Amino acid sequence: MSVQAGNLKKGEFIIYQNDIWQVQKTEFYSPGKGSALMRSKLKNVKSGKTIDYSFKSNETIENLDVTSNEMQFLYKNNEVAVFMDNQTFSQFELPLSIIGSVVNFFVEGMSVFVYLHDETPLNVRSPASVNLKIIQTEDAAKGDTVSNARKEAITETGATVMVPLFIKTGDIISVNPETAQYSGRV
Repeated sequence: MSVQAGNLKKGEFIIYQNDIWQVQKTEFYSPGKGSALMRSKLKNVKSGKTIDYSFKSNETIENLDVTSNEMQFLYKNNEVAVFMDNQTFSQFELPLSIIGSVVNFFVEGMSVFVYLHDETPLNVRSPASVNLKIIQTEDAAKGDTVSNARKEAITETGATVMVPLFIKTGDIISVNPETAQYSGRV
């Protein structure tokens, strides 16, 4: 399906230079003279390479038709993350270079949505927040009441998150995986 570059949105998959790319960021730019541009950041779904490219807003781009299936995160090793389709029990591997740092917040057994094109996994849709248990953090010193003070905490997945001083080992917190920021105590 073809679309105008001016209608590109973050998260869409396009065919550019005979490869599949995911749009990471878009910004509409209209100079005083000349045609308007759509500045975009694209990520190659095979190599993980990112590029910045400016399309003319009236340029036609081939948009890729993808499906989003709910799958269970099984495990990750040094190179890939493995997901299982809940209906067919088929397993799919995605390189960690494609998924990015959000995989550091995935707990084994959690459900995530995986983008597929012709039964080939392209990427995952990161959940808005995940609940993780704190396995290690320092205790706050009495009287340490600087406003908005933060300390490091290590979660059950091994990811490090900056949390408020009142968070203790054993607490369960909510974290935004895309920004790696604490969003609340559960």
